Amino acid sequence: MPVIDVDNLTDLDKAKMEVDQLKKEVKLEREKVSKCCEEVMEYIQGGMDDDPLVKGIPEEKNPFKEKGGCVIC
Repeated sequence: MPVIDVDNLTDLDKAKMEVDQLKKEVKLEREKVSKCCEEVMEYIQGGMDDDPLVKGIPEEKNPFKEKGGCVIC
């Protein structure tokens, strides 16, 4: 997609671009936020059992576990 320098366009060109954008937006399907939120919550809750951020990572499979430590005597 080419980059358009809007500062160098005429007012007519800017108006045409805005009308084109509005024509695209009016065709978009819209959903109620309440319905979308329910679907997102169901999706998140459906994957909670496999989510390492919720469940945690077992110590034996944790690649970031410290391998050892430094002891100063």
